[in-house]
Amino acid sequence: MKITVSEINEEGLELELNDQIESDALKLLSPVHSVLRIDRIAAEVTVKGVVSSKVALQCGRCLKNFDLELKSRIDDVYRPIQEMEKEVHAELKGDELDTGFYSGDVIDTDDVLIEQLLLSAPMKPLCSEDCKGICPVCGADLNTIQCDCEQGDGDPRFAVLKKLKERKE
Repeated sequence: MKITVSEINEEGLELELNDQIESDALKLLSPVHSVLRIDRIAAEVTVKGVVSSKVALQCGRCLKNFDLELKSRIDDVYRPIQEMEKEVHAELKGDELDTGFYSGDVIDTDDVLIEQLLLSAPMKPLCSEDCKGICPVCGADLNTIQCDCEQGDGDPRFAVLKKLKERKE
């Protein structure tokens, strides 16, 4: 989505959009839906709202593909890149680290929308909370079958801790 800064009036803009965005980071299954409030004070533009889309993920336990609806809040500030270029050795403060920059009269928010969706994705995606994963011996999907593989006692370095735990019980 491209925002033309000069088109943002004193009242700001309220937009509800469904954009087809290309992404290498996420496999998007639906258009990116965003509800945004855009305000401008001089050259500084604030973008606040919510972004959502359905994405394809792979379970971290059983490796099955599944779909998940991701939703994230957006609260971004954009300033002209010329402001940053004036201060060659400027040190950014905490609140300035989240500032985006634009050049000319257009702000392209596609990367920011994808970034927000990516940040809302789980670190270890699971197809379900009770996913049993795959057998470490034969590779069978333990959600669908019960294999007869013998599970080892685990890492022998933890045997001392296991004995300690058994004594406490």
